[in-house]
Amino acid sequence: MPQSDMDKSNVESVESCKYCSANIFEEKEPENKFKAMYIIGISAIILILGLYLNFFTDQKTFALILFLTVAIISGYEIISNGIKALIKGKFSISLLITIAAIGAFLIGEGAEGASVIFLFYIAEYLEDYAGERARKSIGSLIKLAPQTAIVKRGEKNFKLHAHAVEINEVVVVKPGDKIPLDGIVINGISTVNQSAITGESLPVIKKEGNNVFAGTINEEGYLEVKVTKTSDETVISKIIELVKASQQKKSKTEAFIDKFSNYYTPGVLGLAVLVATIPPFIFRLNFDTWFYRALVLLVVSCPCALAISTPVSMVSGITAGTKNGVLIKGGEYIEEMQNIKTMVFDKTGTLTEGKLELTDIIELNNYSKNELLQIASSLEAKSKHPLAEAIISYSEKEIDLKFKKVYDFESVTGMGIKGNIDNKIFYIGKKGLFKNNPEFPDKIINKIENEGKTIVMIGDDQHIIGLIGLMDKIRPLSKKTITILKEKNIRTIMLTGDNKGTARAVSSEIGINDYYSGLLPKDKVEIINKLIDKDKHVAMVGDGVNDAPALAISNVGIAMGTAGSDVAIETADIALMHDDISKINYLIDLSRRTMSIVKQNVSLSIIVKGSFAIFAVLGFVSLWMAVAFGDMGLTLAVILNAIRIGTN
Repeated sequence: MPQSDMDKSNVESVESCKYCSANIFEEKEPENKFKAMYIIGISAIILILGLYLNFFTDQKTFALILFLTVAIISGYEIISNGIKALIKGKFSISLLITIAAIGAFLIGEGAEGASVIFLFYIAEYLEDYAGERARKSIGSLIKLAPQTAIVKRGEKNFKLHAHAVEINEVVVVKPGDKIPLDGIVINGISTVNQSAITGESLPVIKKEGNNVFAGTINEEGYLEVKVTKTSDETVISKIIELVKASQQKKSKTEAFIDKFSNYYTPGVLGLAVLVATIPPFIFRLNFDTWFYRALVLLVVSCPCALAISTPVSMVSGITAGTKNGVLIKGGEYIEEMQNIKTMVFDKTGTLTEGKLELTDIIELNNYSKNELLQIASSLEAKSKHPLAEAIISYSEKEIDLKFKKVYDFESVTGMGIKGNIDNKIFYIGKKGLFKNNPEFPDKIINKIENEGKTIVMIGDDQHIIGLIGLMDKIRPLSKKTITILKEKNIRTIMLTGDNKGTARAVSSEIGINDYYSGLLPKDKVEIINKLIDKDKHVAMVGDGVNDAPALAISNVGIAMGTAGSDVAIETADIALMHDDISKINYLIDLSRRTMSIVKQNVSLSIIVKGSFAIFAVLGFVSLWMAVAFGDMGLTLAVILNAIRIGTN
């Protein structure tokens, strides 16, 4: 086939696949978002007008019409769901609200009936909207996976869609490009940033015989990769599937109020019927008196306070968290945080900043610290490697030095750099760069590497003149956060793609109970699953794409917000928006405080409702008392109690 024809067909296949992906995974607003906002706005205006007419004018009939309008507009779906549940033999919270509203209208309390429906509609909307995230997280993962690949066939290269590349074909990856498929390097050498897959803090050298992953970035050299897995079998594709599966498994715990309503609703209805019929028809007592008492019982039993006791507390807790830089995506996660027994942390970008810092400078062969830094900084000023940034940053901060001119600069891929300074060749990099120099201070090198640090050597044609140790900077509040968690009797565990030495050094520094090193995303998921089986309540804190499956499978997934990937944030249940890891302890305290208020509100509602119901049957409660104290007063008390969450 002529190259032009092949290129044309390739373009068509790419466009077709992109179109399919967009249809399946494109990010969408919640389907009924604008409809719900419209209903809330219109209902609020009508309700306020109705309340004004009902309490400050003689237009009672018109006010009743407005209340009925509010009930129809904001309560259509609620009433419909309640009736459907009743047909199926279930007494849902929607049925509870429906019966309460109808009862309120029947006894002439239209304002009460409309308010109940309207408040419950808002609570339902907030719960539904807060939980929307699955489609966006999977869509972000799809964008990470490369769409195209440059395939080498004979002496020519062809641009194909990644799905069209077969196993054992050779793909060409240029500097700066994403590796399109999992495979083995068969030609070339380069450093590859694979933090998106493994979470490693430093780029990894890839040369002939090394494995590479789709979605990782080739930084420096030219690579030819023999494909070992098709696009639907790559590590990144498995991450996508893990996120899908985990989100399907994650379900909301049935609320206590819904369970309680299964008994509460039929019980109240049955009791009201008995109150209205038994005394008049069996004991020949006054029908009007007992029918009135039955209506009072319905008003007293109106579940407004009970229905909003949990949602209003949760919203208050979520709002308090937001003000403190903690984005919580639903009330269920506040509830679960109080139960957490094990807190799992990713290392890079979570416990550490994901940025290298210079920790050690070892001077050798009569070179001073300043001379070493000047040589290293002058050479690294011409490099874009993460090591260069750390060395230059330290030099500029610690000493006021001027860079020297570098001639004949050369980057040796995967090894380091060299250049001529003051008519002398200097090298900076790994051991392999100094092939003609046998004088390696191995004891010093081993000591620094055992501390989990990265070693950079500086030398000339005759000697190693110095060593520089670098390490991923630990977040200032990591150690304090771990200490407080342990005081709360919460076990702490660190997961990382880095080597054992680095993992051991970091965990020892900050006081982590246990750690696992050299992990891929699937390994993290397996560990989380085992921890859940053992401890039941496990939270995961992470920031990268490689953390997404573990965040999704844990009981509560917490993402480091600003530094975290979009996928981690969207997959997680909670995001720390200011990258402040100490907010983990704030979050646990907020959870415990919120759930304490929830229990207070629910208990108060049940006790007050139960007491008023007894007094109503005995005739000690009038209709106005039932409305003023047994319902509206109790509702106000519940709301004010919930507001306390945000003021502590």
